[in-house]
Amino acid sequence: MDFNQFRDIVITRRSIRDFTEEPVAISDIEEIIDCARYAPSDTNSQTWEFIAVVNKEKIKHIENFTWSKLHEIAERAEGEGLAREAKLLVKSFGPYATAFSGAPVLIVCLSTPYTSKFRERIFDPISFVEPEVWTEEGLKSSCLAAQNLMLAAHAKGLATCPMTGPVLLAEDKLREYLDIPEERGVNMVIALGHPAISPKATPRKEVAEILRIVE
Repeated sequence: MDFNQFRDIVITRRSIRDFTEEPVAISDIEEIIDCARYAPSDTNSQTWEFIAVVNKEKIKHIENFTWSKLHEIAERAEGEGLAREAKLLVKSFGPYATAFSGAPVLIVCLSTPYTSKFRERIFDPISFVEPEVWTEEGLKSSCLAAQNLMLAAHAKGLATCPMTGPVLLAEDKLREYLDIPEERGVNMVIALGHPAISPKATPRKEVAEILRIVE
C-alpha cells in the first residue's frame, strides 16, 4: 500500500451514528481487534483490553442507564437554577452520549496500568513519578489502539463512532453491568456497524495552524 491509499483510508473515515440492521460478523470484530493490538505502546506494555457487546438488548440497557444518569444530572442542575443548561444537556448532549444505541456492536475500550521492567527495576524504586501517572500512561496507549481499531473497521467497509458519554455519565453502572475490574480504566466506547449514511467531511484546521517547525 502506498501513502495515497493509506491517506484515503484516514481522510474518508467518518464518525457514524446511524447504522443498518445488518449484524457484524464475530470474525470481523476479531480481525479489527487484531489490528488494534499492533498499535504502539510505552515500552511495548500493550495497555489495552476490549469488550465487544453484540447483544442488542444489552446495548439498549446501557443506553437506558446512560439516559437515566443524564436526566438525574439535569434535574439537579435545574434545581440549582440552571434550567437552560439542564435543557441543553438533555436536548443537545444526550443524543451524542447515546448515539451507540442503534449499533449492532458496542466496543468498550479499557486501559490497564503501565507495567514494564523499567517500572519494576528503575521507576518504582526511585519513586520516579506519582503512582497515578502509570494509569494515565496506560490510557495514552489505549487511545492509540482505539484509532487503529477505527481505521481497520473503515478499511473493512464498517463504520465507527467513538464516544465518552457513557463513561462520563455512568461509568459506575457500566463497570457493574459488564463486570469491569476496578484496576481497569474505562477509556471510551466505540459504536460499530454497517453505515446507514455517508456524511460529508467536517472542516479541519489547516496544517499551518497545528504544526510548528523548529529548525
